[in-house]
Amino acid sequence: MYASHFSTANIPYGIASSAAHPGKSPATRIEDTVIFLDELVKHGLLKSLPSEVTQAFSESTLNTLAAIPKNTQKETRQALQKLLKNPKDLPSRSTAPIQDVTMHLPVSIGDFTDFSCSKEHVLNAGEAIMKKRFLPPGFLHFPVGYTGRTSSIIPSGTPVTRPKGQFRDAKGEVIYGATQQLDYELEVGCIVGKPSALGDSIAVNNADEHIFGLVLLNDWSARDIQGLEMMPLGPLNGKSFSTSISPWVVTLDALESFQCPAPAKDLKVVPYLADSKTDNTYSIELKAELLVGDGATTICESQMKTMYWSFRDLLAHQTSNGCNLNTGDLLATGTISGETKTSHGCLLELTKGGEENFKIAGGLHRTFLEDGDSIRISASCGDGVGFGECVGKVLPAR
Repeated sequence: MYASHFSTANIPYGIASSAAHPGKSPATRIEDTVIFLDELVKHGLLKSLPSEVTQAFSESTLNTLAAIPKNTQKETRQALQKLLKNPKDLPSRSTAPIQDVTMHLPVSIGDFTDFSCSKEHVLNAGEAIMKKRFLPPGFLHFPVGYTGRTSSIIPSGTPVTRPKGQFRDAKGEVIYGATQQLDYELEVGCIVGKPSALGDSIAVNNADEHIFGLVLLNDWSARDIQGLEMMPLGPLNGKSFSTSISPWVVTLDALESFQCPAPAKDLKVVPYLADSKTDNTYSIELKAELLVGDGATTICESQMKTMYWSFRDLLAHQTSNGCNLNTGDLLATGTISGETKTSHGCLLELTKGGEENFKIAGGLHRTFLEDGDSIRISASCGDGVGFGECVGKVLPAR
């Protein structure tokens, strides 16, 4: 379905296994063919690459590969582009159709920070919850965020069990039960490659050296649980039950030709966020679909380039106090929304906090997600570079 996203202009990385290749190992993808990189090493097809790369291709996560210097990663990408022009010529054990492959979490994730980068999302969410459009005091000064759980980050395709928690019922009484307001959030995450040391800060102009690549991310949210617990602190049980990410890491080298300027800042920022790079974000078309039975309804189409804060800003701000980043850490954008109703990146915005419903395929209506519903997020840049999909199906509460 997403074969066009994976040309030789992309060369993403993931961790895959199959019946014929049961061990988890690094892989890439050309159209609908998955290529196991350790098999290419075994057949002597990557002799030109440094030993640190070929050794990384035998591991069960991408962490070692992610931490390799950017010039070596670029050399690796170019070698793979040349070799994979015709995957049919590769040794049989090194390839498998995508439908015969199981994809796993691409990296071992030590820490996860979810930011709020979309100005429109913040304004829309404020209107849905507080009935007025406003920005938090710090939003125009720095990217606000909170630390999330890594234990419940799951790869695309893993079902999501409806969480339980405490929230107010229709009478205003606090009860414990299965959430009645299960939501999704359309996001993109970046995976840290080169780490930083405790006490050091990453300059915004050097941030790209620390980013291995990007993934799609769905920050599943229980809005009723979240609403009760967020006064005065940030979300906890309303967010921590599941976060889905796509299996393929799209490198910054693959995204280079899609660089573009981020929106101009409304206020003068402090020096550590003063980015001298003009093209400091990426043009990526994002889409979210609600899948019910055999029907698919597009519920959001937005653009990553509309984000007020860039990934470069996120790394600079996260480390501005001396907090260190480790290889495999995940930093996410928060919901990416636009100005129109069709570009609202979560149901909280689309339904104005649950006050309105919307029509889906089959003549059905939804306000929040029901058991059996699935959310599919996809993203494409064009010219054979895309992210594929990030999918999750809602299961009933246990």
